[in-house]
Amino acid sequence: MKMRSYKTIRTLEDLQAKKLELKLEYTSKQTLLKTDSKAFFKQFTLGSLIKKYATPSNLFKVDDKFNISGTIMSLLLPTVMNKTIFKSSGFLTKAVVGLASGKLGKALDAEHLSAIFNSVKSWFGKKKDKKEKKFIDYGIPPDSETY
Repeated sequence: MKMRSYKTIRTLEDLQAKKLELKLEYTSKQTLLKTDSKAFFKQFTLGSLIKKYATPSNLFKVDDKFNISGTIMSLLLPTVMNKTIFKSSGFLTKAVVGLASGKLGKALDAEHLSAIFNSVKSWFGKKKDKKEKKFIDYGIPPDSETY
């Protein structure tokens, strides 16, 4: 902290001026500190961290190393299949479906999953409106009775 000398204050007006000067100084420092701290903490929000580190190329690199998507799909796919499609099936059918879909899930990696997602997304995406045929009026035909 810096030592301040107040020897220049001789009158009440000098005191009021110094008081106003100090008030302006601390309010400006306060706003500067608030904006700097907001900018600092904004760097570490969940959204900014995801934008910074969870890029598709980084996800593909991690998935190539650890095959996270394959592991998740090998656990998730049998459960979903047995709960929805094979709901009323017997024990053996559910076991076979669980084994087969588990093997299939291990074989899927992030590239396959993104390709499947994009193809399903294209099915439900915006359909292009067919252009309506415009009626072109060529006038009254020459063989017409009104000609």
